[in-house]
Amino acid sequence: MIRVLVAAALAALTALPACAEELPWRHGLSLMGELKYPADFPHFAYVNPNAPKGGLVRLGAQGTFDNFNLAVAGVKGELENGISLIYDTLMEPAQDEVGTEYGLLAEAVRHPADDSSVTYRLRPEARWHDGRPVTPADVVFSLETLKANSPQYAFYYAHVAKAEQTGEREVTFTFSEKGNRELPQIVGQLPVLPKHWWEGTGPDGRKRDVTQTTLEPPLGSGPYRLKSFEAGRTALYERVANYWGRDLPVNRGRNNFGEVRYEYFRDSTILLEAFKGDRFDWRTENSARNWATAYDIPAVKEGRIIREEFPIRATGIMQAFVFNLRREKFQDERVRRAFNLAFDFEDINRTLFYGLYERIDSFFDGTELAAEGLPEGQELAILEGLRDKVPPSVFTTPYKNPVNGSAENVRANLREALRLLQEAGYDLKGRQLVNKRGEPLAVEVLGADPSTERYVLPYKQALERLGIGVTVRMVDAAQYQNRMRSFDFDITTDVWAQSLSPGNEQREFWGSAAADRPGSRNTAGIKDPAVDALIDRVVFAKDRAELVAATRALDRVLLHRNYVVPQWRSGVTRTARWDRFGRPDKLPDYGGSGFPTIWWYDEAKAARTGAPR
Repeated sequence: MIRVLVAAALAALTALPACAEELPWRHGLSLMGELKYPADFPHFAYVNPNAPKGGLVRLGAQGTFDNFNLAVAGVKGELENGISLIYDTLMEPAQDEVGTEYGLLAEAVRHPADDSSVTYRLRPEARWHDGRPVTPADVVFSLETLKANSPQYAFYYAHVAKAEQTGEREVTFTFSEKGNRELPQIVGQLPVLPKHWWEGTGPDGRKRDVTQTTLEPPLGSGPYRLKSFEAGRTALYERVANYWGRDLPVNRGRNNFGEVRYEYFRDSTILLEAFKGDRFDWRTENSARNWATAYDIPAVKEGRIIREEFPIRATGIMQAFVFNLRREKFQDERVRRAFNLAFDFEDINRTLFYGLYERIDSFFDGTELAAEGLPEGQELAILEGLRDKVPPSVFTTPYKNPVNGSAENVRANLREALRLLQEAGYDLKGRQLVNKRGEPLAVEVLGADPSTERYVLPYKQALERLGIGVTVRMVDAAQYQNRMRSFDFDITTDVWAQSLSPGNEQREFWGSAAADRPGSRNTAGIKDPAVDALIDRVVFAKDRAELVAATRALDRVLLHRNYVVPQWRSGVTRTARWDRFGRPDKLPDYGGSGFPTIWWYDEAKAARTGAPR
């Protein structure tokens, strides 16, 4: 009997590797079907593999920084913008495909059909900048550290139950749910931190603490290292000459600049003037007024500054005035709709934005995922299953923002807004709206950029015509972040970028579990069972058709609940740059400008333009 049991045990043990081998190793993962690039691809099609290396690129940033510790970003201190340059991830996304990643730190990946886990095999040549190998222990440490200290990572990786070393160079992530097709891929986005460095001692002899901010330059494994900095003002990164991954297919033609410098400025006006004064090289212009009026300067006329628009194909967007639903006065959606009726986008676009924007009418604006017309087909079937939980208007009325722009429209929309407010229990007492307890309806609009007052103040005047008291408060960046982390606001502006393949991040944006978690991206505090159910349909969609249908249904319900007052968008990214750089002939379909990652320093152009200061 003992011999039989031993034989059975040995048979079971020898069967395990054979079973594991049934799962093929892959060089990449895709949410959208087949991979574009084969295992032996030499480089991405949108790079110049022979791009020259060297030169300096200077990038501008607004605000300040006092932290290089990625683990506590968003919780403690202000993280320096360029710190991600020093870290590699397990995988690298392709910018000419949707939802596709290829091996960076990992040379191969595999996962079962039910997506219950994923295993990554690290490259043997992967090294930290001190020469030590990147190990599975580093990967496990990174997941556990980021989840323990960062609410954002904790939520994003909430369904990653554990990570463990399962081979000499293998690490396996086990998930708490099956069928979530995105989980095997999003763990590939995990920035990997050096366990031995964080558990060691600093130059002062004190043990490092990964739970605290630090201004000690951290150890990385990526294409750059932090060379020098002046706290709160500037940070300079230098290209690592012996970077272990410089010849990988995912890296050829990328990370070409010898040095990358971030310069910090206190407000947007100074930031613009600093660019025009050649203090930094590249500016993404998000002000229509600036784009129309601020670049009438000699450097533009002489061609030393190039202005260029790049089409936005990779992302959708929702930018909006956001109500804090945690406060009683915003619980009634009729009140929220009244605020939308009072917003005269058309006049603001004409008088302030030079007609350069379009009104946003979807949480996935600019993509095929945006809801249109009335629901039909698979989307309708999904919504039918939630009929008792969604607004009846979802089935009968396409969502539309109110249209103002003329005196007649403004009067009609304000009358409708007042009617809704009165239905919600407010009455006019003199020139002030009060509820049944005699409390006035008053709101504070919170912001951090004084330039936004130019469109907030006209909105304030419209709301005051309805009898709503409005205070506009602009605070510094640190105070703004602290207030947002604790949801200490009435109304603010927020922006959510949306990928072409939405998934787990939707729980962070709109899910009930994120509503009261400090620092979450569910700024509004949405707690809606229908929204939660639709997010799950998005996350567990089995194919592209179901994903599109479920996302449109989610979009439709969010819109009809009037959780936000949508603002505006442009179909292009407007940029200005000092003409010192070269770029590939064809930019990636979904990578925008690709700057600075796939660009390079052009000595001849720089000689004509003038050396950077």
